[in-house]
Amino acid sequence: MGCPKSWIFRGAILAGLAVVLGAFAAHGMDGFCVDKYGEGEPKIVAGMEFPLSYKRLEDFKTGARYQMYHALAIIMVGLLAKTSPSRTLTVAGWCFLLGIILFSGSLYALTITGNTKLGMVTPFGGLFMIAGWVAFAKAAIQKSGISGDACPVDKAN
Repeated sequence: MGCPKSWIFRGAILAGLAVVLGAFAAHGMDGFCVDKYGEGEPKIVAGMEFPLSYKRLEDFKTGARYQMYHALAIIMVGLLAKTSPSRTLTVAGWCFLLGIILFSGSLYALTITGNTKLGMVTPFGGLFMIAGWVAFAKAAIQKSGISGDACPVDKAN
């Protein structure tokens, strides 16, 4: 499952889903959060106090935003794999995918269910996302032939 087209397909589907979820957050989730959490216990965010319903809505939006970023990264994995396939790129793709599932998925589930224990999963998703970027950077340097002074961009200056 590491072929370029499958990564591009996965990324495109996840990016489209991120738009749907973001639109849902912008146009329907606010009412859901108020109904589910009411004013709730105020939460401190960036030194300011907000109702719990606002915090949960922002959590959901963060999940959608990070899903979009990493869906685009999965597409980049597929595009780079077309010309320079590597095991490191495959690792990056899987890390991005697992990161979306754990990070964004846990934020969606936390908002919808109110189960705060799901928040314990979120950091693991973030770690997978970070690992994906590290693997992606490694693959880009390994396969692109970029090393030191050999970078064509530097020669143009």
